[in-house]
Amino acid sequence: MRPRLRFLLIPALILLLLAATILALCIGPLALINPLTLLGSALGWQPPLPDFLLPVLLQIRLPRLLMAILIGAALAVAGAAMQGLFRNPLADPGLIGVSAGAALAATLWLALKPALPALALLPPQAVLPLAAFIGGSLAALAALRLGQREGHTSVATLLLAGLAINAVTLAAIGLLQQLTDDATLRDITRWMLGSLGKAGWPEIIVAAPLLLAPVLLLPREARALDALLLGEAEAAHLGVDVERLKMRVLLLAVLAVGASVALAGMIGFIGLLAPHLLRLLAGPSHRLLLPASALLGASLLLLADTAARSVAAPLELPVGALTALIGGPFFLWLLARYRLRMELL
Repeated sequence: MRPRLRFLLIPALILLLLAATILALCIGPLALINPLTLLGSALGWQPPLPDFLLPVLLQIRLPRLLMAILIGAALAVAGAAMQGLFRNPLADPGLIGVSAGAALAATLWLALKPALPALALLPPQAVLPLAAFIGGSLAALAALRLGQREGHTSVATLLLAGLAINAVTLAAIGLLQQLTDDATLRDITRWMLGSLGKAGWPEIIVAAPLLLAPVLLLPREARALDALLLGEAEAAHLGVDVERLKMRVLLLAVLAVGASVALAGMIGFIGLLAPHLLRLLAGPSHRLLLPASALLGASLLLLADTAARSVAAPLELPVGALTALIGGPFFLWLLARYRLRMELL
């Protein structure tokens, strides 16, 4: 992308997010709203919307919209930061086992709840996200512990530890699914496929600080991540504390992914798709890449969720399945592209 056009990228992404927001508010199985009517009513140019639409907008669509924006932005900015940290455009926040660890903890809670009546007395809307967040954090801490040696973090060892943790946790989830009844199995499957259907204002209040922290703090590491692209030794010569940078980025990525999985289940490929598309368009500079990834990730997840609740209405498709259907072929294309590049070299 030409340097002059880069200045237009952020405004263009903001317009895309605004368009996705209006679309998400206007489209849904309960009622279709003309966007011009919605804007006119909001600005006072037209009569107010009918009374029956206000609860639909304020209690159902608006909190779900905000949750999609927060989760999409957090996953995308975490993916962009981890790609810079690992100096690999194919890196993804789930590589260090956060998503799988959160999924195992949530699956364990759902599987044990029917067998232990005392657990049924606890509020599931609070316990399930808490269990998933703790599971994701423990998996990430295990990967970090295994990846550290003599005070240094080996990226290669960290990735291998994450792959092993992913394999073990997913196998454990499969075993738990075989041991549960049909109703619990449906709950686990629905959660594993990802959904924003339970987003409400209480969830927004809990989620906003957790998801906004990585979105706001990771862009502050842009200069250090740019220096790290030259190599760890070169970054250290430029004054970057590489080990502290790794820990800050990884902990913020864990927070983003753990909170996202805890609140909406498994939603994949947003952290891979958004930053890599922008890297192809605007280059590797993290000062532009990180905020742009947050905007594009929010728009992508918002559009995917709008499609998930509208395409097969009144049925709702799992949004995680839709993002995987889009992101999976894109990831295969990336693999083919980089393999061809290596063969040419």
